[in-house]
Amino acid sequence: MKLLPRLAATLLVGAGPAAAAPLLHPMFADHAVLQRDTPINLYGDAAPGSTVTAGMAGRQVTATADAQGHWRAELPAVAAGGPYTLAVSDSVGARQEVHDVLVGDVFLCTGQSNMQFTVAGAQNARAEIAAATDGQVRELDVERVASPTPLSTFTKPVEWKVESPETAGSFSASCYFMARELRRHIKVPVGLVVAAWGGTRIRGWVSEPVLRRLGVFNDALDLLDVYKRDPAAAEQRWNEAWEKWWLSGATDKPWTGDMAGWTKAPDGLGPWYDWPGLSLPDGSAEPGVGFVGQMWLGTHVTLTAQQAAKGATLDLGRAVEEEKSWVNGVGVGGSSLEPAALHKLPPGLLHAGDNSIVTNIFCSWKNCGLSGPTDSRALRLDDGNSVALDGPWYYRPVKGRIAVQLPWGPMHGITQQYNGMISPIGPYGFKGAVWYQGESNIYFASTYQRALTAMMADWRAQFGAALPFLIVQIPDYGPRPTHPGASLWSDVREAQRRAAEADPNAALTVTIDIGDPVMLHPVNKQEVGRRLAIAARHLVYGEKISPSGPRAISASRQTSRIAVRFADVTNGLVSYSGGPTAFELCGAAQASCRYVQAAVHGDVVLLPNAPDATRVRYCWGDSPVCTLADGSTLPAGPFELPVR
Repeated sequence: MKLLPRLAATLLVGAGPAAAAPLLHPMFADHAVLQRDTPINLYGDAAPGSTVTAGMAGRQVTATADAQGHWRAELPAVAAGGPYTLAVSDSVGARQEVHDVLVGDVFLCTGQSNMQFTVAGAQNARAEIAAATDGQVRELDVERVASPTPLSTFTKPVEWKVESPETAGSFSASCYFMARELRRHIKVPVGLVVAAWGGTRIRGWVSEPVLRRLGVFNDALDLLDVYKRDPAAAEQRWNEAWEKWWLSGATDKPWTGDMAGWTKAPDGLGPWYDWPGLSLPDGSAEPGVGFVGQMWLGTHVTLTAQQAAKGATLDLGRAVEEEKSWVNGVGVGGSSLEPAALHKLPPGLLHAGDNSIVTNIFCSWKNCGLSGPTDSRALRLDDGNSVALDGPWYYRPVKGRIAVQLPWGPMHGITQQYNGMISPIGPYGFKGAVWYQGESNIYFASTYQRALTAMMADWRAQFGAALPFLIVQIPDYGPRPTHPGASLWSDVREAQRRAAEADPNAALTVTIDIGDPVMLHPVNKQEVGRRLAIAARHLVYGEKISPSGPRAISASRQTSRIAVRFADVTNGLVSYSGGPTAFELCGAAQASCRYVQAAVHGDVVLLPNAPDATRVRYCWGDSPVCTLADGSTLPAGPFELPVR
């Protein structure tokens, strides 16, 4: 039988005992896109001490595998083009070929669910997918993997997908539409490496050494270090840390089993978004989602002396998103997004008669609570029998407080995404990075700017000191403000703005006008991609265009006015609906903020001169109505500036 050329080459990889594994790292696979006009980092594994030879596009380089078998070589720069074949061999007979390799510009697309959001979910998806025929746009998806320690390669297979109607639906919508726009201007292949995980916090995307230097997450990092050595000891330390956190702001101990005053939960439990009092628009509920944050849940179970004497495991079914549990007032650990929340109970903890089961669940999005059928929650006795936790359950929401969270949890943990999804990429070449995250940090905005600054430095150490960052500012979501007020969403947006302003190799993409007050995942990702492409053309490609619309740079007191000056203005400032709205003047206290009239004069917005004003805010609130733009139609983004 005659083999097709590509199949024959694939079989060569496995020909002979010395070639049991590929020589190249999994990033280098059929249909890959490599970064143009810069030396190409090649790396992988071979027989220890062997000489590795790699070649492509008429260029060749050699390297020696170290004692662990790792090798790395730098192929001389290649201009945009292809397709090429990348061939690698070692001195003991192993050989690998990678086909249909293009050379162009490669972007690392990262963040949480709005980056993970696919073309299939975007507006006009059917037509977009049918028109996806540009085979020079390609994507590699990094599987969601959390790890307490940095990985050197992927634990799950990856592949490069060529854009087509069969594949485009699974592409990251924001980066896909960015690539489509860029292709109209740069005319070179575009590769997208997507490493995104919905619901993750920024602290999960930064390496441990960098977070250590930051100094604000060291308690969690200390617990993580204990977990690496002794998971049981780490669980106990976390029990103690959690209870200490609670008692720092309360005097009661809900975990002891006293549920007086708690509300009876609906039979069967399930998501709490429609439980009594939790889906009301009273400021404690997300639109269409219900209450998010910390929730106490508890029940009682009666045991015989014989049942109590047996070893047992507490099985709560699946907890969404993270739970911390107690039995008879004693902490038994926690879990985060596991298939089942299981806790082995220490001997002697259970007793004949009444036993209390209490859990505290943190959830940042919908479908929060204990899911699954009633019989999924039980005490599983070591003799194979079970005692169902099917008695009445009670609940008590916790407003305004967010607990210390599981450092090794897969979604809210610390360094987990860096270790499992960024570190394994290795020193691959990128033209730029796109960061679309922040929704899960609304309760932790005070450290966001520092964490984002640290993350950019961290990734530049891995991928190149000049790596540009395109930061997507989180969109409008939540109630429309009717009066000046505090906003967790605005706090994160401001942290993103300040991080971008302070970094000469970062640009901010404003999306405050294209979100949806009742939908965390707005479907107009075409406009997100278009604006990202504009920012890239300015920052990455050096075009003389504004990166993101008007940008406020100062607020100064004049004789009778406060003047807010803008930069990056294209063809003058423009106000919609008769004049710019959503400007506020504030003193030191939140209660001092008030809306003021504003007028546009060239590239300046003039406000009344209030003697007590020390700050100017614009477009503040969860879903503010923002009416200031410029001749490019790009909006002025939210900001807070001191009055000088």
